[in-house]
Amino acid sequence: MSDALLAETIMITGHNGDTIEAYSARALDESPRGGVVVIHHMPGYDDTTKEIARNFAYHGYNAVMPNLYWRESGPGVSPDDAAAAARANGGVPDERLIGDVAGAMAYLKGLGNSNGKVGVIGYCSGGRQSFLSAVSLDLDAAVDCYGAFVVGAVPEGVPLKVGPIVDKAPTLSCPLLGLFGEDDKYPSPDQVAELEEALKANGKTYEFHSYPGAGHAFFAVDRPAYRPEAATDGWQKIFTFYGKYLSA
Repeated sequence: MSDALLAETIMITGHNGDTIEAYSARALDESPRGGVVVIHHMPGYDDTTKEIARNFAYHGYNAVMPNLYWRESGPGVSPDDAAAAARANGGVPDERLIGDVAGAMAYLKGLGNSNGKVGVIGYCSGGRQSFLSAVSLDLDAAVDCYGAFVVGAVPEGVPLKVGPIVDKAPTLSCPLLGLFGEDDKYPSPDQVAELEEALKANGKTYEFHSYPGAGHAFFAVDRPAYRPEAATDGWQKIFTFYGKYLSA
């Protein structure tokens, strides 16, 4: 395989036929590769999440991250301002999220070196959206990194118009990897346990890991919540998981 990469801003077709911005990172060769839809965290379509997409490309996957806030922002708006506008509207509607991820999947499967397999990964609100994608679309693998409100209602004062989706566990279409912090509140260890019980009850393939001393956003290298040992181990588990389910 070549180690030459192309990372660029592109436009894809999202929910309801809308044209939206996305960030693509892929290898410049024709070796068959799996694809990864990267769902950004609540702070938005930012540099750190673009780096995650490039990391997947470096490790042999085609990656694309749709800008879920494109309709609220458009060109030239900072990630912080776009995220604020999205929060003011209650976040990304579930139906729209599913449509945008479906469009990102179509982009990946349309690449000349696609092996036809696509996974999804999300962090924070994106973790919930990764699970939502996996129970709504035909995926090959899904990773939920501390996704809040898969289980449990949004607390008062948090400007999100979303509800719990653990009841959708019966329609999970693919294996699920969950990476959580034992010190997190959303999701709390009890909420993680509730999700695990739902997956067990429905005979789903899953793998959960919870890290002591880690709270929410322990993957975020630019935030005080960053926990290097947990994040390093988490990345190893992600690549092992995708290697099993997204390889040619």
